[in-house]
Amino acid sequence: MESPAVLRKCKYAFLTLPNYSLIAVANALEPLRMANRVVGREVYEWSVISMDGRAAEASSGLTLSPSGALDKLGAVDILFVCGGINVREAVSPALLAALRRLAERKVPLGALCTGGYALARAGLLDNFRATIHWENLSALREEFPRVLISDQLFTIDRDRFTCSGGTAPLDLMLNLIQAKLGQRISQLVSEQFIVDRVRKDTDRQYIPLRAQIGVSHRGLIRVAQLMEENIEKPLSLEKIAKATGLSRRQIERLFKRDLNCVPKRYYLEMRLRRARELLLQTSMPIMAITAACGFQSPPHFSKCYRNQFGHPPSAERKIGETEAQMAVGSRIGVAERAGLAG
Repeated sequence: MESPAVLRKCKYAFLTLPNYSLIAVANALEPLRMANRVVGREVYEWSVISMDGRAAEASSGLTLSPSGALDKLGAVDILFVCGGINVREAVSPALLAALRRLAERKVPLGALCTGGYALARAGLLDNFRATIHWENLSALREEFPRVLISDQLFTIDRDRFTCSGGTAPLDLMLNLIQAKLGQRISQLVSEQFIVDRVRKDTDRQYIPLRAQIGVSHRGLIRVAQLMEENIEKPLSLEKIAKATGLSRRQIERLFKRDLNCVPKRYYLEMRLRRARELLLQTSMPIMAITAACGFQSPPHFSKCYRNQFGHPPSAERKIGETEAQMAVGSRIGVAERAGLAG
């Protein structure tokens, strides 16, 4: 965290490719604007650019007016490549050459949504941990084996900042704001956007089961749906088999072949993810969460939770409580400053 007395303005540039995701760009820009408002001064500066200086059309058909072309870009702290649909067609030889020149100049590079594809094509993610929107994860792994692909919401590895799409850029920016301005400011910004919890780079993007295995695996999808619908009172594999018209042996084979795990483990991880959401986003007692997620006793729940996340449920709850207390302190401080200013 930088000292307010020596706070340096941070400059980000967003390179919009044709058919870029407007929601991803907006979720990256707005936290910067709000951080300036919360701090009371211009801590962040940003610009939207394109390859040729003309507005690139987003996948929604809307456009953001660029301030200039990529080759006129001045000094920035991070350049984010903003992708969307049909990203392969949006990546040109000129773009790849320009990105490589920026890397040679040691300009930190980032990517939103599918923008990571451009960095990977340019060879700028080789031996870096990186992430991309879940629809492109498998293809990127196949095409660029030297990139250490992750299913995280976002990944920061040295001077590479890659992010999945949708709302994930909001989480990336909140984490960058926290690193620069501290947790209190990051929390205040998140509250302005009605964000219950600032997700970290350890959080994974949700990948729909259909995307993992394909829509043709209707039996396996139905099994997973039954599990999802029966979190509080988990069904036995025999009951699931009867409800889906599959045999227990068939279900076990499907899970092994398509998900490389046993049904019992898949079901347990689903329940633990639900428990984590309840711990972080509600004030439910741990005993109630234990029952709501189908665990027979708090000790059993605690053991399973620790094995999955590396710490017990009580520690997860303390993290949330600490963040909430800091947020209250921040609001009081802002109110006091406002009163003095008035």
